[in-house]
Amino acid sequence: MLTVLLGVFGLIQLVGFTEYVRAQMPSKQFQTLLRGMVLVVFGVAFGGLVLLTVSGTIAPWSGRFYSLWDTGYAKVHIPIIASVSEHQPTAWPAFFFDLNMLIWLFPAGVYMCFRNLKDEQVFIVIYAVLASYFAGVMVRLMLTLTPVVCVAAAMALSQILDTFLVASSPATPSDSTQANGTPSSSANGSTNIKDKLASAIPETLRSTKSPVVGIYSYMSKSLITGAITAYLLLFVLHCTWVTSNAYSSPSVVLASRLPDGSQHIIDDYREAYYWLRQNTAPTAKVMSWWDYGYQIGGMADRPTLVDNNTWNNTHIATVGKAMSSREEVSYPIMKQHEVDYVLVVFGGLLGYSGDDINKFLWMVRIAEGKLPLPREIISRSAH
Repeated sequence: MLTVLLGVFGLIQLVGFTEYVRAQMPSKQFQTLLRGMVLVVFGVAFGGLVLLTVSGTIAPWSGRFYSLWDTGYAKVHIPIIASVSEHQPTAWPAFFFDLNMLIWLFPAGVYMCFRNLKDEQVFIVIYAVLASYFAGVMVRLMLTLTPVVCVAAAMALSQILDTFLVASSPATPSDSTQANGTPSSSANGSTNIKDKLASAIPETLRSTKSPVVGIYSYMSKSLITGAITAYLLLFVLHCTWVTSNAYSSPSVVLASRLPDGSQHIIDDYREAYYWLRQNTAPTAKVMSWWDYGYQIGGMADRPTLVDNNTWNNTHIATVGKAMSSREEVSYPIMKQHEVDYVLVVFGGLLGYSGDDINKFLWMVRIAEGKLPLPREIISRSAH
């Protein structure tokens, strides 16, 4: 927190110094000085970052950082990162599921920013482009896209409502003669070319003589306003449903749908952790895939071999090898690490697709990157 405050304080001092220099120098000289200072500061900062990274003073870039620019990097080099569902590329249904009607208002709002480019509009455009890219790379980065989507969609929706909620009538065109019947000064005793062309148009097409630009039909305004109101109400219903069903369910107690449409609660995780807590010794060590490490430690109160905070990929690879090998290979590994119980999740009977059978391929990939695996396991995972 202190570092953030010092950074903000330094930024304020820099802005104040810039404003002071701007008041003391001509505009052209200040612009030249500002560009030069920005280039110098950027070059020094970039060079210092490279130097500190090469010297080992700061930690090198992580695999998550490289995955943002090369989506296949983690799958090839660090499969433990690619195995996390939050690090997968975002599918198109996820955009529609999370954004709903904002998915088509968002581009309209960004387009409106181009019509009047100021500092705040340029910020929104840059933010929208970068956030759209990063949200497509990783599912978890959808959070970075939602703020600018709300802002841009609000701009587009505000423009629509400003256009269709104003009750106005078109201005009546001025007559070619004055109110007292005398010719107007624009005629000057001769008929204007525009008046000649207008008089040549039949009376049935008189609306083309002086076309009215704008939306003045109350029917059109009522239809558009009603449609927008219906969209907003549906959007509120969708957000409420998504929040209550998709983003409010605990990860221990799961809900599914049976073939007849009725809801079925999957409480197997909680029951398994309760069984471990009641029927095992307090010092019993449990081996499971790293996904369940925190839950076993928190709900079953038992030590685990690996958990969600395990930074040593070799430990996770060891568990992956033990889980994917034959008993002749797995048993010595478990005895070496003093494992008392093994937790395996199987969802075939309940139709639960997030079980360890579904994660088996990632266990093989992670173990193969760190430890030698039997040939039959590699060939079996390839098929």
